[in-house]
Formats: sequence, structure tokens, C-alpha cells
Amino acid sequence: MPNTAKLELQQALYQALSADGNLTSLLGSGKIYDHVPQRTKPPYVTIGMTLEREWNTSTEDGREHVITFHSWTENKGRKQALEILVAIEQAILSAPLVMSSQTLVNKVFEFNEVRRDPDGETIHGITRFQMKTEPL
Repeated sequence: MPNTAKLELQQALYQALSADGNLTSLLGSGKIYDHVPQRTKPPYVTIGMTLEREWNTSTEDGREHVITFHSWTENKGRKQALEILVAIEQAILSAPLVMSSQTLVNKVFEFNEVRRDPDGETIHGITRFQMKTEPL
């Protein structure tokens, strides 16, 4: 049976972020993407790099996931990008992240970073989490 942990976790994370009122108030509705449509204006959030590796114990199968989110804004300062990163962190750490064949063992915030992109206009926020899942 193929392992569906990565896909189920990504879907649960997308649902949690999409349903978060604080994040939606900062971005607008429907501004969380796996693939950004052309000509989309910031602010928005993208699901970035995902890494999955085996995390088995002597008695249980498991997966460790490292998931990165990116935020994009065009404000002159970093305030909006920082607010979006805080909202992402709060949404993920407070959401139950329900999956059909997996249980979430833990979720850990790793880091936030905010920087100006080379175009001089775009502020790019990056945040990463580590999560562990086991089959139900």
C-alpha cells in the first residue's frame, strides 16, 4: 500500500491555512497556492519545498516531513510579511490537521526569515515546520 502521508498532510495544511480568518484578512480569500496563477498580485502564500523521510521505530512506521511556506508582499517595509508569517505559524500550530489515514505525532516551528527580493520591490517571507506522522 503506498504511503499517502505527504499528500494528506499537505491537504490538511492547505485547509488549515485557507480556513484561518487572521491569515485570510491579511491576504484576501483564495490567496494560498501550490502553483501561482500568472499575473497574481501579492500578497499571497505558496507551499514551497517539502521533504519526507522515514521515521520508523521498532514498533511503528512513521514519516518525518519538512514543509516550507513562502509569503510574497510588495510593501516597502517588512511589517506585512512578518504579520503573514506569524499568522501562518499560529494557524498551523493551533490547527488539528485531520487526515484520513494518518495521525500527527508532533509539529514544530523551525524558523521565519524575511528578505527583500533582488527586484527591490518584493518582500519575501519564508517559514518552515517539521512534522511527524504515523498511520492510523
